[in-house]
Formats: sequence, C-alpha cells, structure tokens
Amino acid sequence: MLRIGLTGGAASGKSLVARHFEALGIPVIDADVVSREVARPGTDGLAAIVEAFGEGVLTADGTLDRSALRERVFRQDEARRTLERILHPRIRASMDESSAALAHEGHPYLLCVIPLLIETDQTGRYDRILVVDAPEDVQRTRLCRRDGVDPPAADAMLAAQADRWQRLRAAHDVVANGDSVTPQTAIACQTLALDRKFRLLSGTRI
Repeated sequence: MLRIGLTGGAASGKSLVARHFEALGIPVIDADVVSREVARPGTDGLAAIVEAFGEGVLTADGTLDRSALRERVFRQDEARRTLERILHPRIRASMDESSAALAHEGHPYLLCVIPLLIETDQTGRYDRILVVDAPEDVQRTRLCRRDGVDPPAADAMLAAQADRWQRLRAAHDVVANGDSVTPQTAIACQTLALDRKFRLLSGTRI
C-alpha cells in the first residue's frame, strides 16, 4: 500500500483536501485527530501535559484547554518543544498502529495528514509527500478569521512552522489552494487527478 504524507502550513486547507480524498474512498489518518486521542482524559499523554504545564491548561471538566495551551506554546519556543516531546512520539506510535491495520484491508493507498511532517523530519517515512500550498499572507488572513487570533499571534504560529519554500522543496505533489476564494471545484479537480496518479503508482488498475 502506497503511503502518502499530506502536509501544509497552518490554514492552508489540509483538512479540506483530506475530505476530498475520503470522499473517493481513501482512508485518512489525521495527526490532529490523533493528538486529541492521545491527550484525552485518563491518558498518560494528558497527565504528562499537566505535569509540564500545570492544571491551568485544563478546562473545568478536566479536558485539555487547547486554546490556552496553543496560545502559550506558540509564543514560547521552549514550551512548544516540551509539548512536542510529549505528544509526537505518542502520535507517531498511534498512526503507525492504524497504518499497519489498514495495510491489510486492500486500499490502493493511505493518506496521513501531518501538519509538522517537514519540521519533524518524517519525509522518509512516506512514499510520496503531498503539500497543500498557500501563500503566507493568505494563511495569516485565514488564521485570524478561523481561529479568532490577532495578526501577531497568527505570525507566531506561522513562524513556528517550516516556511512555504521548505515544504515545496520536499513535495512530490502539490495542491494549490492559494487564495481565499479558491473554488471547491478546483480543489476537487486537483484531488481527482492525484487520486488517479496515486492509484496508478500503487499498481491499481483503473
């Protein structure tokens, strides 16, 4: 089974592209979803986060306050690195387990959505790297609108990631989502073309 690593900067449209692949019957493992699972109440992941950052990162019902934690780690490099040391090994182990299970189900390829794929040096773990690309000014606008953060906070989030050109240099394939009004049909057409390509590369007859 061909393994595709999908990445892109914050608010580039990774989830949108992943949904199009899911609609084509392709299994998707999303690192953001997994990160919630490994830090849910009762897990050692959440316990490690609380030990590192204190109970101020919890909501009243004991779940992780992701907004408060995000605000903290994207403004403090050492805090971000601490969180990554806690979460990344757990996320990677869970994704590997899910990937191994899916390998026996006969899918032509698998899509793994990993926002920090480049930053965590995981390109060698995948057969192809698919980048969802958008200019930084577009990402900034989307972040402010989507997450309700101010421009300095959006800039801090972008600065904590690889820049656009680092991602593009690592890419085998690219989906362009470069403005705020890219039609859904344009994304769908790019996804359909890539789906055909990946099926051919996997040896699946079309």
